Amino acid sequence: MTILLRNELPPKMNTRILLVDDDPFVLKMLKVSMKALGHAYDTANDGEEAMDKLRQSEFTLVLTDLTMPRCDGMQLLKHIKEEYPRIEVIVITGHAEIHGYTDVVRAGASDFITKPFGMDELEAKISRVIREQTLIRKLEHLSMCDMLTDLYNRRCFEMKLHEEIPRAHRQGYPVFLALLDVDRFKEYNDQYGHQAGDRVLQDIGRILVQCTRENVDWCFRFGGDEFAIIIPYATAAQAVQIADRILERYSHESRYASTSLSVGLAQFLKHPGCTWPEDIAELVTRADKALYTGKEQGGNRVISDSSLSCLGEIEAATKQPPSA
Repeated sequence: MTILLRNELPPKMNTRILLVDDDPFVLKMLKVSMKALGHAYDTANDGEEAMDKLRQSEFTLVLTDLTMPRCDGMQLLKHIKEEYPRIEVIVITGHAEIHGYTDVVRAGASDFITKPFGMDELEAKISRVIREQTLIRKLEHLSMCDMLTDLYNRRCFEMKLHEEIPRAHRQGYPVFLALLDVDRFKEYNDQYGHQAGDRVLQDIGRILVQCTRENVDWCFRFGGDEFAIIIPYATAAQAVQIADRILERYSHESRYASTSLSVGLAQFLKHPGCTWPEDIAELVTRADKALYTGKEQGGNRVISDSSLSCLGEIEAATKQPPSA
């Protein structure tokens, strides 16, 4: 049974194309072509205007001329590959003798079109790039997804943590990490079998998604019967409330004998002189220690690491939800 959760990427990618050319006639022709092909689009008259549009909106593909004032196509291509590596670029030029196919592909372009061009060629090249983007997106999702729960997996957890933590430090917002473990899961598995155990894990995945904030918090199957949640843009009290809500929901909904959940909660702290990997590893260690403190105390509780009390918002304390 497949449970579709919000962590799952949409099967179809929404394509939005940025058209960049300083020739009004060519730009008009490209706009007519995009309308005929059914693609959403925006336009820019040169590379500098295109950079502004890229900062303001999301695009999946850029079609750009090479020879333009202020910022030419090769400069724009270099900027896109450095700042927006997931955006594909098709270069369109009437001066193939200046920059050829090999030059632009080496610079990172997906394809090359020489002016004048026909509608069939334009459609074929755009369709190929979109097919490749869609395939890459699906493969990335499969490599990041836990197939049992449809949550993100441990590999994705490591990548997201190393992405979110430095950004949070730069922008000055807090990040909390919750690690969760199923109490007495082995006994349940031994008594009822692995298929029943799988249903427990699937239910937990559903509860995590329902009890966290859509498009803000990140839910993962950490491994085995362990789960993780990255909680940015929250106070310590709010992070504890999220963890409490998960325990209460599982306690009230659970049909799984004597199982319960334990949660260890910690906040990221940047220590002077430490590297990012050291500080991130320390965050995971602190959340893990808090988790196993809760399990040693009988489970079915949230244990907050002392980092939360350092903020002066709440006391580091044991919180136990009401019984079902």
